[in-house]
Amino acid sequence: MFGYYLELAWRSLRRHWIMTSLMVLAIGLGIGASMTMLTVLHVMSGDPLPGRSAHLYRPYLDPLPLSYKVDPATIGHGSNAALTWPDAKALLDAHKGVRQAAMARGYLVTHPTRPGVHSESVAGSFTTRDFFTLFGVPFVAGGPWSKQADADQAPVVVLTRKFARKLFGSEQAVGKVVHLDKHDFQVVGVVEDWQPEPLFYAISASFEDADKFFMPLSTAIHMDFRGNWMSSWGDEGKSSLTSPTSSWLNFWVRLDTPQQVAAYRRFLVNYSAQQKALGRYQRPPDEARLYGLMQWLQRQGMIPDDVLLQAWLALGFLFVCMVNVVALLLAKFLRRSGAISVRRALGARRRDIFTQFGVESALIGLAGGLLGIGIAELGLWSVRQRPDDYAQLAQMDGGMLAATVALAIAVSILAGLLPAWRACRIAPALQLKTL
Repeated sequence: MFGYYLELAWRSLRRHWIMTSLMVLAIGLGIGASMTMLTVLHVMSGDPLPGRSAHLYRPYLDPLPLSYKVDPATIGHGSNAALTWPDAKALLDAHKGVRQAAMARGYLVTHPTRPGVHSESVAGSFTTRDFFTLFGVPFVAGGPWSKQADADQAPVVVLTRKFARKLFGSEQAVGKVVHLDKHDFQVVGVVEDWQPEPLFYAISASFEDADKFFMPLSTAIHMDFRGNWMSSWGDEGKSSLTSPTSSWLNFWVRLDTPQQVAAYRRFLVNYSAQQKALGRYQRPPDEARLYGLMQWLQRQGMIPDDVLLQAWLALGFLFVCMVNVVALLLAKFLRRSGAISVRRALGARRRDIFTQFGVESALIGLAGGLLGIGIAELGLWSVRQRPDDYAQLAQMDGGMLAATVALAIAVSILAGLLPAWRACRIAPALQLKTL
């Protein structure tokens, strides 16, 4: 029976091809515009570490003096985003999490010895050795530096596979020496080209280029390698990385159970109370917070307001297109009232008529979805031409392709509900008198 409905729908669509084309075009434009922006939202709101993010937490401490007016809504931005070295070291030494790491991103200039490879400024992270285990960064050669290297401020480094190939022509770089900012570092490991999107462990999470190297945080402090971002207050130690009045570090901890999460929150509050008793903190201890990874990204406002506005406008345009399709289908189905009455007189039930027109609407939606995919790909191409850091990530994956077709069919079926219902409610007797 379904094959019969398909044949009827195909004949009807071919017979009224101009109206069919208009409906397919309306659905295609609406789907293309909406899926372009929904794909951008999907990319920007995605989980950077699927399978791990549920156990990753970002401690928040506020050492700022009371003279700094802090809006709770701004936690995760500016001076509120980073930790000072004394606080980060205290959290590391406490070992209250399953794994924990402090880090800061920065740029260093490479001085390659390989012919044809020029000096350049590359991004990397200054961090502690648990970084790789905490975030699940896979090694292809060697491994992380030792605990002793952390303690001794050793000049060692871990490179990404792509960067190692560029510097040495091969990923077999363990034991070799790389020159960074006039210092020599021994390569102790090579990791896969790892790039979570967004780079959540930066002070301000973004869609920037991935890190190309990783070195001990203690070494970076010893050599005065500064991160991309630093905020200082007060008069003392403004230029010192170890100053209690300079915030520049990010910190992440792994907690596997609700009990561990609750215990870590209590630890943060107690630590804040201790620092206030020592005269270092001025704010109430209960302002200490613990944020999950996705919650922290939400606080940082990863999705710009203009992207949200464009998404809502695109969905509004899809609604307008849907209303136009409803009007066209209503006009088309009601014009066939005579044929409908004949079918009813020959024994067709109302649900048979409703199903027939539903299949016809679904075919229109399928064609509109295929057109919408092309329009969406064109829209995503235009997004990738923009200078925004997230632009190059605007790619439609298999899931979004399937969602595009499914949305188009759903929209067309919804648009066809009213026309199909009106068509199956036609009184056969009244129409047959006019034949």
